[in-house]
Amino acid sequence: VQLQASGGGWVQAGGSLRLTCEVSGRTKGEYGVAWFRQRPGEEREFVGAVSWSGGNTRYADSVQGRFTIFKDDAKNTVYLQMNSLKPEDTAIYHCAADSMLPAEMMYHYWGQGTLVTVSS
Repeated sequence: VQLQASGGGWVQAGGSLRLTCEVSGRTKGEYGVAWFRQRPGEEREFVGAVSWSGGNTRYADSVQGRFTIFKDDAKNTVYLQMNSLKPEDTAIYHCAADSMLPAEMMYHYWGQGTLVTVSS
């Protein structure tokens, strides 16, 4: 399984960005895709995840109500829609498969990161 994340950039606080994670090499039985982020000088943290089957989602408390994860099955693509962005959302964002759990160790496949910078 290969993942390719894109869509990062610079935005002012209160603005929006949409990140894209293109997934290739999928096989049946894979569970879900998650987004993680790593702020400067900090550990990587779970942002949210979506299941391939049913589209169930879960989010970290810090982004609940502001971020939305959704998927396009036909394109094997997962999106992270980020609204009401705050400077503390500045981080490198990674997508990963194959789980929905908020723990890095549960993910075997990782895409390269995409940088999101939110200015105040």
